[in-house]
Amino acid sequence: MKNSLETRLGIFFALALIAGVMLLEIAGGVERFKRGHRFHAQFKNVYELKAGDPVKMAGVQVGRVETLELTNQSVLVTFKLKPEVLVRTDTKAAIRFASMLGGQNFIALDFGTEKGLKAEPNTILTSVDQPDVNALLAKLDNVATGVENVTRSFSGDRIDNLLGPFTDFMKQNNTKLTAIFGNMQIISDNIASGRGTLGRIVKDDELYTTALGTVSNFQSTATEIQQAVAEARQMLRRSDGMVDNLNRILTNANEVVLQINSGKGTLGRLTRDERLYSESTTAMTNLREIFEKINRGQGSVGKLVNDESLFKNVKLTLQKVDKATEGLEDQGPISLMGTVLGSLF
Repeated sequence: MKNSLETRLGIFFALALIAGVMLLEIAGGVERFKRGHRFHAQFKNVYELKAGDPVKMAGVQVGRVETLELTNQSVLVTFKLKPEVLVRTDTKAAIRFASMLGGQNFIALDFGTEKGLKAEPNTILTSVDQPDVNALLAKLDNVATGVENVTRSFSGDRIDNLLGPFTDFMKQNNTKLTAIFGNMQIISDNIASGRGTLGRIVKDDELYTTALGTVSNFQSTATEIQQAVAEARQMLRRSDGMVDNLNRILTNANEVVLQINSGKGTLGRLTRDERLYSESTTAMTNLREIFEKINRGQGSVGKLVNDESLFKNVKLTLQKVDKATEGLEDQGPISLMGTVLGSLF
């Protein structure tokens, strides 16, 4: 290769072009020449976010920040995403920190929900503001100060001030406390040896047996009470059934009365039909007239009842029949009809 001016100029421009591409890649300028879709988000504080910082979704870089513009009490951040990235209308954007010690910040996008529709380019996405780290550090500083004050309260001077009155009380009442502990020891010895009321309660086996029998009696009584309660419940259930039967009977009786009042059925017609009442009254009147005629001897039945001669004739006829039957005892069946007819005529 000839070491000419053209060769050296070509090498220089090639190196300059490579250096420019590298600088653009580092600064994120190459993204401006790539295809993609731009979206926006508004934040109250961007926490030193700058152009060229990455935009990530689930930890994967999908674009870069292009511009940051101050608006009315907020910062409008414009970022460019790859064409294949799906952004929904309910996708949220938030500023995340690569580490708590500082470094590069980035914009984190979530996937949204299945209910969300596909967002069109230049859409302003919903943003989520992060808590101020400086405010959190200030609160931690206040907490540390409070903990320090608490630890100071347990220093030697404070402990002496707290325990001093208690120590003085123990010194002043040493004799009384000794006597109290001595009495407690005597009482415990008496109980252990079975002396006194508490000692007998603790040591007497007969008392234990009696108490156990009492408890057993209580258990038996409780069992009987439970059985009585169960029987009472059964009686209540039976009484409920009787009440239901009475209610049904009363309901049926009420229906019968309603039917009678409305003139339905035989009793209803007898009760409500005035024509039937009139006919019954007329029939009773006619029957009374017939009986009166019979008593007076009027008509065939009246004569038959009141005529004494007819009664005498019937009596004579019966006497003749009786005599005729007495004479038939020894006669044959052939002459039976002739004898009867002869006796009668």
